[in-house]
Amino acid sequence: MSRLGKIPVSIPSGVTVTFADDVLTVKGAKATLTRAIKKDVDIKIEGDSVTLIPGETVAAKALWGTYAAHLRNMVTGVTEGFTKILEIEGVGYRAEVKGNEIILNVGFSHQVPLEIPEGITATVEKSIITIAGADKDEVGQFAANVRKVKKPEPYKGKGIRYRGEYVIRKQGKKAV
Repeated sequence: MSRLGKIPVSIPSGVTVTFADDVLTVKGAKATLTRAIKKDVDIKIEGDSVTLIPGETVAAKALWGTYAAHLRNMVTGVTEGFTKILEIEGVGYRAEVKGNEIILNVGFSHQVPLEIPEGITATVEKSIITIAGADKDEVGQFAANVRKVKKPEPYKGKGIRYRGEYVIRKQGKKAV
C-alpha cells in the first residue's frame, strides 16, 4: 500500500483538475498540464481535493503512488513552476541563448546547440544556466541533456554540473 497514494491531494485556488477519458488535466495560472492515466487507478475529484483509488491488480497498486506523485507535481508546476540551476566550470567554457536554442562552448572544436523544448525557458548569466518550466519531468530531462554535453571530470572538475553537486576529485599523477 502506498503511503503517498492514501493522502488526498489538495487543490489550491485558481487551479482546476479534470479527469475524462483516462486523461488527467491540471490548469493553472502558469500552464496546462495533461497526463494519461491507466484504467487501473480511479480518480475522484471532490471539492478542493483529489483522491486516487487503486484497482485490484498488481500494476494498479504499483502505479497508485506514482500517479499521486505526478498529480502533486502537476499542481505545483502550474502554481509555482520548477527550476534547475546548472553551473559551468572551466576556463573558456560558456553558454548563450539564441532564439529557441542554447549554444554551449565547452572545450570542443565546435559549438554544441541544444533546442529548448516547448514550455521551458532557459536563461544564462555568466556561468549559470537556469532552466524553468511547469512540467517537472521536462525540466529535469532538459537539464540532464545539457549536463550530458560535458559532465564534470574528476581531475580538474571542469564541465557542467548542477548547483550544489559535489564532484569527487582524483589525485592525478605524482612526480617522482
